[in-house]
This record gives sequence, C-alpha cells and structure tokens, in this order.
Amino acid sequence: MKKLFLFLVAISISVASFAQTKWTVDPMHSFVNFSVKHMGISFVDGSFRKFDGSIVAAKADLTDAKINFTVDVNSINTGVDMRDNHLKTDDFFNAEKYPTMTFESTSFKKGKGNAYVLSGKLTIRDVTKDVKFAVVYGGTAKDQQGNTKAGFMATTSVNRLDYNIKYDPTGAGVAKDIKVTLNLEFTQAK
Repeated sequence: MKKLFLFLVAISISVASFAQTKWTVDPMHSFVNFSVKHMGISFVDGSFRKFDGSIVAAKADLTDAKINFTVDVNSINTGVDMRDNHLKTDDFFNAEKYPTMTFESTSFKKGKGNAYVLSGKLTIRDVTKDVKFAVVYGGTAKDQQGNTKAGFMATTSVNRLDYNIKYDPTGAGVAKDIKVTLNLEFTQAK
C-alpha cells in the first residue's frame, strides 16, 4: 500500500511539473505601438487599440512558450482620422479584406538576464514572413485581486514592402521600415 501511495505521489508531481500554464493578454495594461519615419525628417507614431494574445508554457523560464497574437487592423489610431482611414485602404492594410494581423511563435530563446529572442511567423495582409523580436521580460507580480501578472516589452522592425504594402515604394514620404514596440502584460489562468 505504501508503494502504491508513493507511486501516485510521484505521478502527480510529474504531471504537475509538466502542466502547461496559460497566460492571456491584459488589454487594459498592454499597448501595440508603431513608429515610421515621415518625409525623412520626422516620425509618425500610432497604435492598435484592439488585440488579443496568449502564452502557453510548462517551463518556469518560458523557453517552451507558444505565443499567439492577433491585432484588429481596424483599430489603428495615429491621432488623425483621415490618415487612419487611408491606412485601412488597399494602399496599406486593406482592412476590409484582411481585418487582422497575426503572429505565431516558433521559438522563445532565453539570452542573458531577462532578455529573450522571440521568433515566429508574422502575417500582414496575405503575406507571412519570419520575424524576430527582442524581448525584455519584466518578471511577475500579483495584482490587487491576487492574479499573477507577467510583463514583457518586445521590439522589432519590419519592412512594410515585404507585406504587399506598396504605397510610396520609394520610401521618400513614408519610410519602408516600421519600428514596432509591444508593451504587454499577461494574466495567468487560474
């Protein structure tokens, strides 16, 4: 009987150590921002206000994390309605035909300290490309309701022309490279 009990304890510890934990993005404490050079002299900043994402991982250091993220293109906001409406047209995102951008991770590698490299597939319009994000893991903390939260900042740069965004192909008015910064807070599932 004692051996059976020890066997069951060992199995439950093994199962618990391989249990996957799911985290979901907290939109009230997260931001999806971008910046693009305008006319070679200044920058236009913008954001997407609607997005969703999740992390599923079994390891405490998250190196086995599977990360998925979706952005609602129609939620673009640059502070100028006329520009936002233009960005939704076929000149840029074609939000009517391609209402979402998606990201699916292929790896999440730990570097020094709290630095990671997130690799995955980014889909904008009808194009999917490999992309890498430099990630800073801010750690975890409990909020006032006792929920466990995890914070991240992820940055990358993408060439918009790679995603069939062909407006101003010279890059003279709107630069080709777009800097993307995500400040994200995730809530651990209970």
